[in-house]
Amino acid sequence: MTPVNGKVKTASAEADYIAFGSGERDLIILPGAGDGFRTVKGTARAASVMYRSFGKVFRVWSFSRRDDIPQGFGTDGMADDVSDAMDVLGIERACIYGVSQGGMIAQQLAIRHPEKVERMVLAVTSPGPSDVMRQSLSAWLAMADARDYKGIMEDTAERSYTGKARERYRKVYALAAGLSRPDNFERFKAMCSSCITHDVRGSLDKIACPVLVIGASQDAVVGPEGSKELAEGIKNSALYMYEGLSHGAYEQAKDFNSRVLEFLKGE
Repeated sequence: MTPVNGKVKTASAEADYIAFGSGERDLIILPGAGDGFRTVKGTARAASVMYRSFGKVFRVWSFSRRDDIPQGFGTDGMADDVSDAMDVLGIERACIYGVSQGGMIAQQLAIRHPEKVERMVLAVTSPGPSDVMRQSLSAWLAMADARDYKGIMEDTAERSYTGKARERYRKVYALAAGLSRPDNFERFKAMCSSCITHDVRGSLDKIACPVLVIGASQDAVVGPEGSKELAEGIKNSALYMYEGLSHGAYEQAKDFNSRVLEFLKGE
């Protein structure tokens, strides 16, 4: 499949999406709350290179949140949006790979629409709010109220990486903040708020598909305990924790993508 940058229109919403890959099975990647500032629009070719190995096995899709997110819109509604988009695009069943807030939406999708989920990876995410999550997201919400984009980016780098990688990403995020500044912070605020209100701890037993939970022992954005809660609450699950890494483990750990791909292949 030639990399595609598209817009999916359902009965209730519109959202950006990308697609690439030559495999026969479908894989949907759900990104984190950074989607609140920058959607997947225009990233298809870059993503097809970054996830080249995935594209050899799957038709890979990545969905952004709906264009207009009302305040109070939860991860349950976001999961329904994904389900609706799948219907429009003719995706009957897919593997799901959710990162951070994307993992929260993936949980809701597997609970609310189990027939559409084949296998699932939940990375650096949580079934409900922790003290660490409340603190980090409350800080970002306050910065968003102050329209302090640079502050959000710098704090994200500080919380997400460890060791030498923290210095490297600190510079990358500072550069990104200097090159662009969003006009509207409301979308990001709505997404952060939905993370704080997300809580499916009482419904994890409804997730029936095979699940790989990947966490990080030093996660300073959502906390490491959420990964352990997910693994304990989902019967058909396995847990892998990256020791000494934080929320950005999916970028910092060299074997992260290969670990995800091997599980999703189901071999």
